[in-house]
Amino acid sequence: MTGPPPGAWDVLSLLPDLPGEALHARVARSLRSTVLRGVLAEGSRLPGHRRLAGQLGVSRNTLVDALAQLEAEGYVQVRGRSGTVVSVPGAPAPAGTATGPLPLSAWAERALDGRVADAAGEFRVDFRVGQPVAELYPEAAWTQALARRAGQIGQQPTALLDPLGPLETRRALAAYLNAERSARVTPEMVMLTAGTQSALDALARVFLEAGRVAAVEDPTYAGARAALAATGAALSPVRVDDQGLQPGDLPDSATLVYTTPGCQYPTTVALPAARRQALVAWAQQVNALILEDDYAADLHHSARPPAVLQGLAPERVILLGTFSKVLAPVTRSGFLVAPPEVIRVLAGTRPLTDRGPGTLDALALADVLSSGAYARHLRRVRPLIRHRQEVLIAALAGQSLGEQWPSWPARVAASGLHVYLPLPQGLSEADLEHRAARQGVALTLLGPFTGGDHPPAALLGFAHLPPEDLREGVRRLGRALRN
Repeated sequence: MTGPPPGAWDVLSLLPDLPGEALHARVARSLRSTVLRGVLAEGSRLPGHRRLAGQLGVSRNTLVDALAQLEAEGYVQVRGRSGTVVSVPGAPAPAGTATGPLPLSAWAERALDGRVADAAGEFRVDFRVGQPVAELYPEAAWTQALARRAGQIGQQPTALLDPLGPLETRRALAAYLNAERSARVTPEMVMLTAGTQSALDALARVFLEAGRVAAVEDPTYAGARAALAATGAALSPVRVDDQGLQPGDLPDSATLVYTTPGCQYPTTVALPAARRQALVAWAQQVNALILEDDYAADLHHSARPPAVLQGLAPERVILLGTFSKVLAPVTRSGFLVAPPEVIRVLAGTRPLTDRGPGTLDALALADVLSSGAYARHLRRVRPLIRHRQEVLIAALAGQSLGEQWPSWPARVAASGLHVYLPLPQGLSEADLEHRAARQGVALTLLGPFTGGDHPPAALLGFAHLPPEDLREGVRRLGRALRN
């Protein structure tokens, strides 16, 4: 049995504390580090408890708790009157050792390549899309439903076991979609998800791999493009015009196509009936699936949205939807509707990732839907969304940007929470972003949503901003381009 190197205990001190860490755990971590760094050799006797506690500046009881933890882990042995000795050899790290790169998989590399970075900084007016809208949250109805269901959760153990989500919620959702979106859904065709992104990830893993082709609108939602590309499948961009996706340009080799026909993201145009029929005919001819993202269905504010494509071909269309924008992002409530054979596969593969959806949120959603509270809430908030869009459009129309650009030619949409803004001739997206930032204004550019050359445009989110901020933001954009 040996003692520590000369001076070892004189330099011993506690490591910096970690958030929430108990003092005895901090002492144990500090002593563990000393052993592992080779400061104390195997067989070294530790000083007596009183002396060691004084050296560390802690009470004797705290030290005893720390040593008990280290003994349970096998680092020391407490031998009564014989004292406490180190029972594992240390391994000093070689000088100059550096951490090597992470051994990332090809999937992770592709997923990271698909990220879209946001502009940093603080802004007086932030038009960027995707921001939560406080007024869209039905606080009273949602919190009441959560409280009621939280008290009942123990009475419904089977609701915790279904990978598709509680049957009660799937029934309520099927009834809602059939009534409000002209879908053709039975509860057995519904799977609850944590949102559209998780649904896309699950579907991409099931249907795509290297050597397969996924068609996507161009431009399109960047999260969809990233999820599909991460599988190693080749993406085939299909240009969008002022009527949406062009079915005649879809490749025959595609396994699936991702589309937003109700309100094309991000250009906000709606796919007309003739193109919808042509899209379904293409899918039937080449045996492909259609992933229909109905993200803006409940956010229509100027006219009733078109019926979902799923109602035309439930055997070919997988319908994706989310309640996170309207019920608040923290709920992460979404769904997908798919043919029964697809649902069976997803039910079998889901346990490898998250087992099932959040049961409490799912049951609360069933209450909010079936009671009519959700529909009443939408009727209340739609006039607010429409008013804020009207304020933004009026401000853009009345804002002269000089002789070259007398006004902004904004595109007015009946759904969604942003305005699509084609840029005046001669103005690039990068130039607009730079000028706007100097005036304290942030906005979203079209570039990250497309994979190639495109007419420059910007997206202005409006629903999260009060009217005075909308007007102020447009005034600042005007100054940015005149100066």
